Amino acid sequence: MIRSIRDIDIEEKRVFIRCDFNVPLDEFMNITDDRRIRSAIQTIRYCLDHHCTVIVASHLDRPNGVFEAKYSLDPIFKRLTRLLSCEVKFASDVIGLDAKEKAASLQKGEVLLLENLRFEKGEIKNDPEFAKELASYAEIYINDAFGVCHRAHASVEAITKYFNTNTSAAGFLLQKEVSFSKNLLKAPTRPFVAVVGGSKVSGKLQALINLLPRIDKLIIGGGMAFTFLKAQGLDIGNSLVEDDLMPEALKVLDKAKELGVKLYLPVDVVAAQTCSQDSTIKFVTTQEIPKGWMGLDIGPATSRMFREALNDAQTILWNGPMGVFELEKFAKGSHKMSHAISEAHATTVVGGGDTADVVARAGDADEMTFISTGGGASLELIEGKELPGVRPLYIKEVD
Repeated sequence: MIRSIRDIDIEEKRVFIRCDFNVPLDEFMNITDDRRIRSAIQTIRYCLDHHCTVIVASHLDRPNGVFEAKYSLDPIFKRLTRLLSCEVKFASDVIGLDAKEKAASLQKGEVLLLENLRFEKGEIKNDPEFAKELASYAEIYINDAFGVCHRAHASVEAITKYFNTNTSAAGFLLQKEVSFSKNLLKAPTRPFVAVVGGSKVSGKLQALINLLPRIDKLIIGGGMAFTFLKAQGLDIGNSLVEDDLMPEALKVLDKAKELGVKLYLPVDVVAAQTCSQDSTIKFVTTQEIPKGWMGLDIGPATSRMFREALNDAQTILWNGPMGVFELEKFAKGSHKMSHAISEAHATTVVGGGDTADVVARAGDADEMTFISTGGGASLELIEGKELPGVRPLYIKEVD
């Protein structure tokens, strides 16, 4: 069990809340899905209701320790102000003069949003000195950023060393995410189907191995499917592949067979010579991808097959899109999967990040049982790993 914000005394205290506002933006810097911002409102409001002074911090994308205007939290600041319906102040840096001055003058019941944490090299390096600077802003530390809890970053892990069991806790979103992920795996209603996609096998291999003994069916789509198809001897043209992981992919296939888990791979794809909206496309079987062409989405036969595989499911876990969904031309497979899962008479759990974005674009968000705000974090919980951001917040069991 993790310590909740309700378990500690925050009344009239200065509170530092680590949120995950890593939301998708279009080319005009407009937020296309603000779910992650909305998900943090309950925790921020709880602090305001307890007359706290609130400092909020988040990252956006991966600017690698240097300022880039396109990664500024300015659009998030505007949306947060609207959602909170109160004045929010915005610092133009993280631990610089502007942030320190604004934090020092902040009054009870006011909110300050710091600029993108990843503009500072110390954030990604989990630098204790940078973490100490962040910790100096407040008396209480609240982690409500499930999406980054699998990363040992300064605002997630190192900062907890400057707080204790009475001054650090999980926000409502983090608490809900951790308990849901753990309970889902304890006793899922069967048949339990896992749908896994995305571009690479590397980030999901251990999760696949860990999932196999717990599930009845495994559906693999997206770019990662080509590593499995090539491992089976198919010519996949120029499709994305991780050659070094082919032996591991074969192990997953063998393990599924051994455990009696039905495993589904694409039988046809939408192929093109380049990954662009203007490229000419072909619908081809996975055995017939032309030389120099690449598969960029699952084809119509695969969509039907995957849908039928979901027909008897009672629990569905989906993590990873079925193709390059950011381009309309290659989004149909992901959208069809979203529709099929949302229409299933099952408990439907969507692992965050890109998958949540697909569900929002497909208009199915309200039909899903639970949409996680963290893709990588939820997968690592499923793997049975202890997340660096969650570990310091566990309540120690007394013998």
